Amino acid sequence: MIKNIFPNKILSLKNKVIKNLISIMLIVIFVGLIYSFFLSPPDYVQGESVRIMYVHVPSSFIALGCFGIIGLVSIINLIFKIKFMSLIGKSLAPIGLSFSFITIVTGSLWGKPTWGIWWAWDARLTSMVILLFFYISYILTWKVIANFEKANTISSIIAIVGLINIPIIKYSVYWWNTLHQPSSLTLTNSPSIHYTMLIPLLIMFLGLAIYSLIIFLMKYKTEAMKYKLKKKDN
Repeated sequence: MIKNIFPNKILSLKNKVIKNLISIMLIVIFVGLIYSFFLSPPDYVQGESVRIMYVHVPSSFIALGCFGIIGLVSIINLIFKIKFMSLIGKSLAPIGLSFSFITIVTGSLWGKPTWGIWWAWDARLTSMVILLFFYISYILTWKVIANFEKANTISSIIAIVGLINIPIIKYSVYWWNTLHQPSSLTLTNSPSIHYTMLIPLLIMFLGLAIYSLIIFLMKYKTEAMKYKLKKKDN
């Protein structure tokens, strides 16, 4: 299993695999959108605006998940000096940045009809913006610093420090007074959301997760090729 993430393995990845994943993704997202915007019921309090949830919630999960993985591979990279781990982080960072931005934008769009304002600097929203800046800092480190070893070390430290923000985002609605509602989906409790909304939510999450996987594989393959060429030049 671990061997499958080695750069040599990803370089041998066939385009057919990507094309098959794209086909699956398009079908899943199409079904998810139809279910989310036409078949699922409006919320009895929020009305039709609740449909923003089907993009907002999966995006937030992916944004948090990507940074969690980046932080983990950064720890492994610093401790065990496994340099290709940084390639995984570099490949995930643009995905996480994009979904962090989508989370913030859709959250603002959802906030206006729900709270009456576009934005409020409460704990959940503020910590999400901080995550966005951690992503930007991580990506800029690789863009600005030409030396691989230096960029590798600094970006890993940024990612590890940024891990502190993940539980803050998760538990901010419980630790502080906030406009944001607690999570309807948790690993320890049964979902507090009705199945007519849960099903399209899970379908959309699956579709966006497959999309993220596709982008990751394409980006990781590119980064592996660039890393291999640099090693040959040196």
